[in-house]
Amino acid sequence: MTATTEAPLEPASEKARPSALRNLIEWVVTLVGALVVALLVQAFLFQPFFIPSASMEPTLDIHDRVLVNKLSYRLHEVHRGDIVVFERSDDDPGTIRDLIKRVVAVEGDTIESRGDTLYVNDQPVEEPYRRTSSIGNPVTRRTLSEDQVFVMGDNRTDSTDSRVFGPITEERIVGRAFVKFWPLGDLGFL
Repeated sequence: MTATTEAPLEPASEKARPSALRNLIEWVVTLVGALVVALLVQAFLFQPFFIPSASMEPTLDIHDRVLVNKLSYRLHEVHRGDIVVFERSDDDPGTIRDLIKRVVAVEGDTIESRGDTLYVNDQPVEEPYRRTSSIGNPVTRRTLSEDQVFVMGDNRTDSTDSRVFGPITEERIVGRAFVKFWPLGDLGFL
């Protein structure tokens, strides 16, 4: 047997070691890149929203948080039953800029209430998500124009919605709420 001797490891040269400045630059570039990606995602794809009022109870409670798909309505039309976030009209007083409500009628639909039942195109609408059987303020019969939707809160007796400010235009819709992510115990799709 021959004995082999291993040469001791030599310390890396100073040039081979990354400098502290280089590490700092790499971290800054990584963090700035992540921030830019996050801002682009929020601006064009998904945005979180906070629920400030009881107008959507029991579906959404005060302080819940939802994620809104901002791309959804570029790919398909608004549907009855969708929960949407939309911008408050400049004429409509209030401090909250974005509102969240359920779409109950879309362009071309005729909507009205009879007693505590909502009718769309003269057909009663099943609304298992409503908080109470009372519809609150009545819905006067109207036919929606092109690009209009009629929105109402699930908590009909505690919601300022299209019964007050009229139908909204689709261009004011920010996106469709599709998941509740807070509180974690209630995580789920809408």
